[in-house]
Amino acid sequence: MPETRFTRVGDVDIAYQIVASDAQRDLVFVPAWVSHLEVMWELPEFARFLDRLAAMGRLIMFDKRGTGLSDRVVGVPTLEQRAEDIAAVMDVAGSDRAAIAAWGDGAAVATMFAATHPERVSALVLGSLPVKASGGRTVAPDPAALDMMAEAAEKGWGQASLVPVIAPSRAEDSRFLAWYRRWERMSATPSAAAAALRWALEFDIEPEPILSAIQAPTLIVHRKDTALFDLESIKALAELIPDARSIVVPGVDVLPYVGDSDALLDVIEEFLTGTRGATDTDRSLATVLFTDIVGSTQQADHLGDQRWRYLLDDHHARVRRMLDRFRGSEVDTAGDGFFATFDGPARAIRCACAIRESVREIGLEIRAGLHTGEVERSGREVTGLAVHVGARVAALAQASEVLVTNTVQMLVLGSGITFSDRGRHRLKGIADPWQLFAVQRA
Repeated sequence: MPETRFTRVGDVDIAYQIVASDAQRDLVFVPAWVSHLEVMWELPEFARFLDRLAAMGRLIMFDKRGTGLSDRVVGVPTLEQRAEDIAAVMDVAGSDRAAIAAWGDGAAVATMFAATHPERVSALVLGSLPVKASGGRTVAPDPAALDMMAEAAEKGWGQASLVPVIAPSRAEDSRFLAWYRRWERMSATPSAAAAALRWALEFDIEPEPILSAIQAPTLIVHRKDTALFDLESIKALAELIPDARSIVVPGVDVLPYVGDSDALLDVIEEFLTGTRGATDTDRSLATVLFTDIVGSTQQADHLGDQRWRYLLDDHHARVRRMLDRFRGSEVDTAGDGFFATFDGPARAIRCACAIRESVREIGLEIRAGLHTGEVERSGREVTGLAVHVGARVAALAQASEVLVTNTVQMLVLGSGITFSDRGRHRLKGIADPWQLFAVQRA
């Protein structure tokens, strides 16, 4: 997680973060509705979304005034005040000119900034823009739906009650719902969240002077089957901005970081950089982690079915908290073991050690095995030789031991993680022997 810093706009403190990048451009991300800079990194999908944005440019992002770590304010800030916040975070980041990617009411703010500061905006990406245009062409969520959402926010804030509308693909995902409830509570108060939605409901903008004054190349992105927006409205909006085009991608979610976020990000990347990543999304490098409870059969016999079930539920909850903390992705849970993947081996090791320490508090011991290699993904299924190697390594680990292959050990050199050599081993079903190491300190 990048460090959160603050800058002052008048008498309001604005929280911001900067993610360094090798790309030769700056990219400002303006989130929709409410946000919390630090809680967003706790969801692996959101963290991955931000990582991909950061690969396109030095990423500058902030909590809009009234939300997250920024100052709470009385009433709803004006469009002009919100646009000043973009200027302020760009100034403190030393950015003279940047591309801006923005969603929801953040997209409305970005149009104001692009129109009033054309010299500072190199490109504009707008998603789920809540705006009405002249001539009766409405480019906004259905007013009745927004009003219903605002009422639901006031009455059920912190309960993820809006997820079925804004992220229907995750409506039954308990892990996501738990994170989203926390996201709501940390991002804003119920009244502030409802006020922001009602601002979007009432916000009305004419093509003159704002939309027609936008000079930056503009991309309007939209998911085909979202319930709050219609395709004709999106096309109408694109016609009101001089150098704009709209692209529709498959999906039902309003939130850009859930569903097939890669399809969305590929379009944005091509727009900003001129090239689309040619990566095969079905094949990637990953660190696989397997864990298993030591002596589970004996413990189950000793405790009895009901007590063992309660203990196992506690174990599972602790493992999942650590996976969320270290941005791991749960692939499978078979009995008392977990299979998860990570995009970084050091985080995977630290997660395994954190799991080990956490379950000790409830009288359990685990063994863990890790390997880094290429995996194949099909939906939630992850396969490949690396998976087999990781499982075999875990089977060789002793009680409370985190065992890794030499591939993992080499990849984390300089991380401060130390190991003891466990020698070369032949793994069942694997032709060549592997040098294994036990984690001593992570």
